[in-house]
Formats: sequence, structure tokens, C-alpha cells
Amino acid sequence: MYQNSYPNKRYKHTINFLKRHISNSETILDLGVENPFTEVMQKHGYSVENTLGEDLDIDVSTIKNSDAQVVTAFEIFEHLLSPFTVLKSIKADKLVASVPLRLWFSSAYRSKTDMLDRHYHEFEDWQFDWLLEKTGWKIIAREKWTNPTKKIGFRPLLRWFTPRYYIVYAEKIQH
Repeated sequence: MYQNSYPNKRYKHTINFLKRHISNSETILDLGVENPFTEVMQKHGYSVENTLGEDLDIDVSTIKNSDAQVVTAFEIFEHLLSPFTVLKSIKADKLVASVPLRLWFSSAYRSKTDMLDRHYHEFEDWQFDWLLEKTGWKIIAREKWTNPTKKIGFRPLLRWFTPRYYIVYAEKIQH
């Protein structure tokens, strides 16, 4: 069993992956507003700034104006209509990004109460790889993990064996 010092399994996997690939002496621009994982990164010695809640499909000025050495994007690209535009606008040479994987037995997430909290994309790993390659990134490392629940049923059983999250470390190959 994993150590329960993180709010969820995803945080533990994400911070361990980040620590393997990014030095805490490098500055980070985290796409999305400040959130509980921002605090996790800061507690591990990372200097993190976040975007300010602007609609990144329309306004990438914070990304373009950032001098951060690394951009992180944890479960953000599935909420964008055009992750291509955001990925192309990144000036940093390093990217750590995670996305929920498309599950064949479950439809894409769609909040009934929050119009912004919807998944326009739930990627298969090859689709996310292709998006990164088309926007000038070379994947150096990748990892997947499951997200089991304690519910009973066929779909909860499948979540024990089917990867739900995909994280990559990539470096820019085009300027």
C-alpha cells in the first residue's frame, strides 16, 4: 500500500516522477490556478508560479511571458479545446505533463454543475505522444498508473487493472 501522506495516489506518483526528472533548483510555471498540488511541489523545495485562471485556449500571454525553466501541466490539457496552441506557446525547454487516459468502459468526465470542469479530450497514450511530437517535444520518460476505487462492480474492478493516468517528461526539440 502507498504512504497516505498525500491527498490521493495521483499526488504521490506525480511528485515522485517530478523529482526523478526535475531539479528543485529549476523554476516552474504550473499551468492552472494555484491548487493543493502547488503546495506539494513547494513543500518539496520547488519554486512554482501558476497561471492566473485565464482561459488558456484564448490567452497564452502568461505562458509566453514566463521565464520559468520548466512547465508543468497536471490534468489540464483534457480541459482545453486546443492543447496544441498551449504546447506551441511554451518557451521553457522542459515539460512535465499528465493526462487522464481514455477508459473504454467509461465516458469522458462532464460536470453537471461546472461548465468549465469538463474533459474535451481523454487521450490514449499514443494520441498524447503524437500531440507532443507535433508541437516540438521529445518524450524522455513516461509512466502510467491505475486509479482503483473501493466501490463494488464491474467498472470499479476494471479500474484496478486499467491505467487511468499518464505522465511524461519531455524536452523541446524545436524553437
